[in-house]
Amino acid sequence: MPTLTFLGHACCEARAGETRVLFDPFLTGNPLAAIRPEDLTPTAILITHAHNDHLGDAAAIARRSGALVVSTFEIATFLEHMGLKAHGMHIGGSRAFNWGRVKLTPAWHGSTYLDEHGFHPLGTPAGFLLTLEGRTLYHAGDTALFGDMQLIGRAGIDLALLPIGDNYTMGPDDAVEAVKLLRPRAVVPIHYNTFPVIEQDPKAFAARVARETDARCIVLNPGESTEF
Repeated sequence: MPTLTFLGHACCEARAGETRVLFDPFLTGNPLAAIRPEDLTPTAILITHAHNDHLGDAAAIARRSGALVVSTFEIATFLEHMGLKAHGMHIGGSRAFNWGRVKLTPAWHGSTYLDEHGFHPLGTPAGFLLTLEGRTLYHAGDTALFGDMQLIGRAGIDLALLPIGDNYTMGPDDAVEAVKLLRPRAVVPIHYNTFPVIEQDPKAFAARVARETDARCIVLNPGESTEF
């Protein structure tokens, strides 16, 4: 059975056998990071959008490990120009790789990267449906609540990773509504408590999920894992 490890903020790693799929590796500069970038050797890196707290250490990890980066066309092209291996996709598209199947879903947010040359607008944000060994993981990325989550849920989600931090993404109230639309078997809250502006109580969120939905809410501290 696949395993999901929460590494802090929105960074997570899904493992199935020898396959390791890393999401949004913001580790350097992340006060809650549970691991160092140099300790990761992923098979693939999935990037939901280009904000620095999501694109993070992706380039350094991919360059060292040779991992394939999968993201929207704009982000993939940006990374290819840096000499990295990348595969571009877009919203609604899916592809079976030799390590798992990926589908991009909508997300309501932004996708701009900031470096010494200024801002780089890099297309639209996305979420991911990742299928490993017959199990489906939904990483919502940074998003607001939206009604089409009900359609995304028809994929049959075993584990949903949902932001609860508010201010930049859904807060707990909207995240509970997202659980009702998605109908996952289980949910893990992400994207909270990294900075003061997104401080939340994940246990209070978990209690509401248990009270108001049929899903199981699993609160993971950075470095902790759960099967899905």
